[in-house]
Amino acid sequence: MPSPGSNMVGTLQAVTIANPNTTLLDIARRFDLGYHEITEANPAVSPWTPSLGTKIIIPTQFILPPGPYEGIVINIPQRRLFYFVQQSDDELPKVITFPISISRAGWKTPLGKTRLVAKHRDPAWIVPATIHKEHVRDGETDFPTYFPPGPDNPMGMLALQTGFSQIFIHGTNRPWGVGMRTSHGCLHLYPEDAAYLFPRVPPGTPIRIINQPTTVGIQDDVLYMSSGEPVSEYANKQSPANRAVAALFPYTHKKAAKTVVHREIDWQRVFAVAKAHRYLPLPITRGTPDAEQILQSMDPTPYIYEPYDSSANNAVPPLGELLCTGSCWLFK
Repeated sequence: MPSPGSNMVGTLQAVTIANPNTTLLDIARRFDLGYHEITEANPAVSPWTPSLGTKIIIPTQFILPPGPYEGIVINIPQRRLFYFVQQSDDELPKVITFPISISRAGWKTPLGKTRLVAKHRDPAWIVPATIHKEHVRDGETDFPTYFPPGPDNPMGMLALQTGFSQIFIHGTNRPWGVGMRTSHGCLHLYPEDAAYLFPRVPPGTPIRIINQPTTVGIQDDVLYMSSGEPVSEYANKQSPANRAVAALFPYTHKKAAKTVVHREIDWQRVFAVAKAHRYLPLPITRGTPDAEQILQSMDPTPYIYEPYDSSANNAVPPLGELLCTGSCWLFK
């Protein structure tokens, strides 16, 4: 968790492409980012064929959702899950964050508060009639009505059941879609992230799902703003500029002026960030380096990892990447 007075975690990073077969999706998964996070942070780079030596920004700095900081909080437009770990009194508070896939067009995840009601290992999936009908309409005439447990199950191999009807937080057999709009209401995790989270989150954990496209952070008395693409299925008629002004209200009204120390806001930057939907937090305090100055000043390190192979394209965590212990599987 951040120091008092801040609500930001992580740091920006940069790498250079050292392997001609590396894609932005390989890099995103290695750094636990979603598709939109890595592509919007590098809008001039081909996702599939980045050139050797290309500098890639790794947007591993995040603005936390609004409190309370407890249990699981999911910000749909940010496409991020935050798990605020319950620690003992003598332990420092900790937050773990993962990228998620959200609902495809025409579907949406319920907003509000619920709890984790059950955990399912190796779930089977009986396809709801509405979902099956959609797949058939889209040309998948042989789409099954039942998926048995296993690595090809769209529910993944581990699933957390929320109190919202038929809404799960689960792994996926199509991990390269993490960060995109791929679900019918559930929240999809990389298989390795599902495996990490599954044994650590107890039943009864509070879950809060919010819709906040524009978030504001503060660190070292500097204000930052992050903007994700709004989800059209939620009624929100505000313009990007109005969303930005509303998000800044807690930092600009008179009561906040007594408790929050910051310099003058650069409103031109504010409106540019709100409109761009680049996901990564960027400074909006006047006199601080702008986005391009920050990104150009970063010293990259070579990205030396091999690309993921076809064995990583299912619901099983890639070999060597499973970090969970206890009741979870053990992969070598």
